[in-house]
Amino acid sequence: MSIGLGIVLGVVGAIFITGAIDIPASWPIDSEPLGWILLIAGIIAIVLSLVINRQRTQRTTSEPPRTDPPRTDPPRNTY
Repeated sequence: MSIGLGIVLGVVGAIFITGAIDIPASWPIDSEPLGWILLIAGIIAIVLSLVINRQRTQRTTSEPPRTDPPRTDPPRNTY
């Protein structure tokens, strides 16, 4: 879901940057800075969602330490 949100924000930001849609002059912000803000927010949303999904898929397993049984036979003499 976050990847989709990032894509939507990026596309809307790119539309505002290129001037395909212009905001009325009565708004307190110009369309180009708003486009850059939306584009950067979209990129951050995509990167964060990829990092979070990667952390979810990584699994760590731990095994108890292996202990060998003690030797009961005497060691061999090797010459």
